[in-house]
Amino acid sequence: MLPADIPALIGRIPLFSHLTDAQRAALAGYLHWICLPGGQYLYRAGEVADALYLLRSGSLGVFDGSTDLIRQVAADDCVGEISLLGGEALRYNVRALRDCELLRLDHQHFEQLIEHHPRAMMGMARQAVDRLIRRERHVEPPDKPRTFAILPVDETVPVRGLAMQLAQALEKFGNCVVIDAEHGANRGSDWFAEREAQVRFVIYLDSTGDPSWRLRCLRQADVLLLPALAAQPAKPWPEAAPGHPARVRHRPRHLLLIHPAHRVLQGSARRWRGQFSGDIHHHHICGEGDIPRIARLISGHARGLVLAGGGARGLAHLGALRALRETGHDFDAVGGTSIGAIIGAGLANMWSIEEMTRVYYEAFVRGKPLSDWTVPLVALTRGRRAAIMLRRAFGAIDIEDLERPFFCVSTNLSGQGKVVHRHGPLWLWLRASSSIPGILPPVLHHGQVYVDGALVDNLPTDVMAEDGIAHITAVSIRADIELRAKTEEFATPPWWRLWLRQRRGVGWPRLVSTLTRAAMVNSEETSERCRDQADLLITPPLEHVGMLDWRDWQLAIDSGYQETLRVLEEQERNPSPASDTAQLSLEG
Repeated sequence: MLPADIPALIGRIPLFSHLTDAQRAALAGYLHWICLPGGQYLYRAGEVADALYLLRSGSLGVFDGSTDLIRQVAADDCVGEISLLGGEALRYNVRALRDCELLRLDHQHFEQLIEHHPRAMMGMARQAVDRLIRRERHVEPPDKPRTFAILPVDETVPVRGLAMQLAQALEKFGNCVVIDAEHGANRGSDWFAEREAQVRFVIYLDSTGDPSWRLRCLRQADVLLLPALAAQPAKPWPEAAPGHPARVRHRPRHLLLIHPAHRVLQGSARRWRGQFSGDIHHHHICGEGDIPRIARLISGHARGLVLAGGGARGLAHLGALRALRETGHDFDAVGGTSIGAIIGAGLANMWSIEEMTRVYYEAFVRGKPLSDWTVPLVALTRGRRAAIMLRRAFGAIDIEDLERPFFCVSTNLSGQGKVVHRHGPLWLWLRASSSIPGILPPVLHHGQVYVDGALVDNLPTDVMAEDGIAHITAVSIRADIELRAKTEEFATPPWWRLWLRQRRGVGWPRLVSTLTRAAMVNSEETSERCRDQADLLITPPLEHVGMLDWRDWQLAIDSGYQETLRVLEEQERNPSPASDTAQLSLEG
């Protein structure tokens, strides 16, 4: 017997929202209830569609192949309608990410509905086609997680207060309820389905360590939250599933490290991450302000900042950050390339604008990291001063020790191409990300050769978007990649004649200018695509600042500050849907 809430469920599904009450009741009469345990396939690619499915509770994954998750389907949605209408073989695999309850509409019953309610079914067909078009154009937003399981490593972790604060933070985006063992133990699947249908978010909390309740939490959750005390010795979770990605079936895992004394304990993230295999996110909790940030990240409402490379022009990022801070903008994740990565690392380390300005002035303007010239067998400089500068600025911390999620991009010349760095020594990968070929020597690590990330991706908004960040602010530094010649030559003349021509301004382009422009010209097309992915794009006018003219640092900062204020004021006068989303996240 079907639950009584089925007509209401049908009304919540966009595909059937236009149906009348009578038509929904008719549709409900043809539906069959099925249960699909987590991990099992609903159907496989190549099969002929013989039904469509309404997801009452749970979460389905749409896979290209066996492991490439391309879309997540949450409750109050349906799957299989496109193939059923077209009569074509299914393109993707669909399987349960957690225990699911579905309602099946067989092909023969679908045809009967068309016969008895042709206009209603025609409207459904139009909506299905529109949905297919949006999906093919990548304009249909992915489903966001709705249920979370808090599974601490042991009973010493104070999770109840964490759950209450997290629920309060999630309330900014929809109502939320916390269900613990006292309220949820020995309940049937209908009870949980009803609770999940009534609210936007559900947090399943284990505060007692009861194995059966932990298993229920694990089965009900779209996302696993795994709290631990950072100062304690790392150990595996009581159940095997959180440690192995294959057993959680592509559900995101978030390691929550609770720190004492409101500061990150260096090395704790590496220790605790060692208990897991595969990809896992981690977050540092040093104070109450970190929990709203985590809520935005896990629920799909986070704001990210991406900073481009550009040599001395990249100091404009400092001015842009100052303007963003003054206008109340904050960011949950940071990424960048080259000098954008270096400045972004300071932001992820929670430095103030004043501290960043002081550190980077000492490092780039007074420190002159490119002044250790050498015989150019590998590069024009030794790279030692640049490495010392980065180690002095950031010390021995790992990327994992930064308070905010952070990544930087380098180019691997040993065959990998673009590499995104999220782990390991911070100074080392910042050094690799900023290694302009021919000017700085490459970074050699474990037999691999790494150079400047600007060769392949100077503005990595694509990486930030793949992380599921809802709103991306990007500061783009357009490279002056055009070189002009005032003479017709195909080989350099004798040195004395070349010297005279250079003094008259009619000689060859300088070596450093040629190398810096050559390093960025190939990524300009990629950067243009990445600019389009930014919800808020800031491009300071920096034609008056040379790529390696560090003495013009104040001009670059001022340009970044003024342009950011101008863009923000223009956005305020002419708000777009994207900026409305940004404001919602900002207020949250």
